Amino acid sequence: MRVSVPSIPNAILSSPSSAAKTTPAEAIERVAAFLAPGNVTTITGAGVSVDSGIRAYRGAKGRYLNPNYKPIFYHELMDPTPKGFAYRDTGERAAMVGAYRSVSYLASLYRLRSYLGYLPVRQALPNPTHFALAAMQYKGVIPHLITQNVDGLHHKALANVWDQSTLEDRILELHGTLHKVHCSHGHAVHRDTFQDWLSAANPQWKAFADNLEATGRKPRTNPDGDVVLEGVKYDDFVVPECPTCLEEGRHNRTQKPELIFFGESIRPEVRARSYANIDACDRLFLVGTTLATFSAFRLLRHALELRKPVLMLNVGPTRADGLEGLEKIEVPSGLVLRDVVRAVLCVYPILASEDPVVVDMLRSGVVKPPPEDDSEVDA
Repeated sequence: MRVSVPSIPNAILSSPSSAAKTTPAEAIERVAAFLAPGNVTTITGAGVSVDSGIRAYRGAKGRYLNPNYKPIFYHELMDPTPKGFAYRDTGERAAMVGAYRSVSYLASLYRLRSYLGYLPVRQALPNPTHFALAAMQYKGVIPHLITQNVDGLHHKALANVWDQSTLEDRILELHGTLHKVHCSHGHAVHRDTFQDWLSAANPQWKAFADNLEATGRKPRTNPDGDVVLEGVKYDDFVVPECPTCLEEGRHNRTQKPELIFFGESIRPEVRARSYANIDACDRLFLVGTTLATFSAFRLLRHALELRKPVLMLNVGPTRADGLEGLEKIEVPSGLVLRDVVRAVLCVYPILASEDPVVVDMLRSGVVKPPPEDDSEVDA
């Protein structure tokens, strides 16, 4: 099976930006004017979470623009063959590793890397961009938000004002979430529970993780919770069996986070809902995304086919650069969106300054971007 990592075409990467030079003040005015009429569906990408300490997939130092970086693919993680099953259950790793790039070996490697990488994502907090978008969601300017991110930070920004049902209705996680895990038979648990299972089955790796945290050593973490793991032997990592499957009389160690892996298809109901959100809006706003994955890029194309106004706020090249009908502003979202909210909500009956929820949101948000000098360790 041949599966490639979605990327930005080289022709775009090597071309100068077509976006007009824009000052922050000009960007605030233009974005506010675009959003003010309301009924705007918004699509966000990994760039939105950078200020929360989570690296982007692409852009400067993004792992997925490194041609030597090899992520785990869906068929590698969920290998259903007898060979893969026997390997997972017997732990005969060494011989297989020496012979070839074992599918099940990579699956175990990913689960270890994800075990170590989940903690930084779980501890991450929303930044000003999350809260600015949350304020506009709360006030109805953005009825629907589609995110490619799996970190749950959009949910955290609204957790104090919306219940879980409303969050799930207003925020569509296009690529799933890191905060849930399910086995190959569909038995789901919260990620914290799964982490506890892994800790109990791997006390040596629990001690390793505790030492990283105690010493302040932070492994370089990708947006999907996968960490860089080099120079470490992980042959002894154990993936526990699904307890519910055991109760049903079967052995099953094949468990994965509820996120979409490369080579895996988005669920039909999620795809249908994403198109419905585009159909229902009057305008489309794109923030912090390169649109390298077709799941998001085709939503943009759908909006353009419907002749809906589209505005992108993103720094750096994107797959959409040069498309007719797309307006792009190259200014960091964290630099302008708070002021955009103040400008937009002033045209509504209740001024932003009079709504304590909005006031609190505009005062909230961490700004802790990943280090620029690659000072994070290779765990």
